[in-house]
Order: sequence, then structure tokens, then C-alpha cells
Amino acid sequence: MYDLNQQVLRTDVSGMPLEWINYQDAVRLYHTEQVAYTCGSLLYIVHGGICALTGRQSIVEVNSIIATHGSNKSLHDTYVPPLNNRTLFKRDANLCLYCGERFSFSDLSRDHVTPISQGGNDVWNNVVTACKRCNNHKAGFTPEQAGMELLAIPFVPTHAEYVYLQGRKVLADQMAFLLAHFPRTSPLHKRLNTKKPYSYA
Repeated sequence: MYDLNQQVLRTDVSGMPLEWINYQDAVRLYHTEQVAYTCGSLLYIVHGGICALTGRQSIVEVNSIIATHGSNKSLHDTYVPPLNNRTLFKRDANLCLYCGERFSFSDLSRDHVTPISQGGNDVWNNVVTACKRCNNHKAGFTPEQAGMELLAIPFVPTHAEYVYLQGRKVLADQMAFLLAHFPRTSPLHKRLNTKKPYSYA
């Protein structure tokens, strides 16, 4: 039995990760012959209609990663992904970057390192995940002014990193594929490979 909620990773023909799609969109891409090649594990076997000429039923095998024709060079260099709390919290591994504890989504908040009231902007490299207690304590101050230590420097995700952050349930082969497209200096490498990504012991 297949999990029809499992997302498929779509890439361009060069292998650049583009987006997550559902199985219906994946089948549509196969049907319209936009799939250049596939990799990863077999996710679904979808049975279609019966051909009047041959009497055979169409079958589409959908892999976890599918590459489609064409490329999008604009995603390689200057791309800045949209900022939202779900992806921000996932970027920071659901950890408060002040106290270092892990929290559920509902107990987290977006903190502006340089507060808006002091000229800070609502952009990736000025926001971090903070528990509501730490955010309230920091108030309208910078970390230095509030006497608080910032455990990691905020960063702007690349497009490949952002695709990962948007994923709901990322399979091992999809994760390996995405990791290969992260910059070597990406903080996500450490955050994904340890349970205590901000431990300096």
C-alpha cells in the first residue's frame, strides 16, 4: 500500500532541486512526457485507463525524484526565498537560538536580532527562532543590549536548502540528493547530523 501523501522531489534537467509535488502532478508530468529521467526509490505504481486500440491498461511508475526538461538558472545565484515561520523554525531545527532548548511550533516565535524599532529588517539574516519566553525577555533590544548570547548566526537559505525546509516528510534518498546541493559551508549540514546542533562542548 502506497502513502499517497508522500511528496515527490522535482528537479530541472541539470539536477537542481525545484519543488515538492504530489503524485497527481508527478503522473501529469510523466503523461505529458516532461520527465527527462528519474532517480531514487519507487514511490507509486499508478494504474490508468485502458487503451481502446491495444486493450492494455496504462501504468505509470513514479520515483521519489524526477527530473524534468528545462532549467532555471535564476535559482542558482541571487535567489532569496520567501520568509515564513514554518521554514524559519525548521532552518533553526526548532531550537531557541538563545536558550538552546527545542520547542514545539506553537511555543516558538520569530525574533529580530536587530529589532525593527532599531532599524532592523524582517529578512532571513536578521531573524532567528526564539522561544516566547526568551523573545519576551529580549524585548526591543539587541542580544548584546539584553545580555543574551546568540547561539548561531542567521543565514539566507539557498534554493536547494529552502526546498528541504519546505518538505513535510523527506525520504532518505531525497535527503541525500538535497544535501549534495547544499553549500559545503551550510550550517544545515551540522544541524541535520547531530541532536545537539548548538552544543559547543
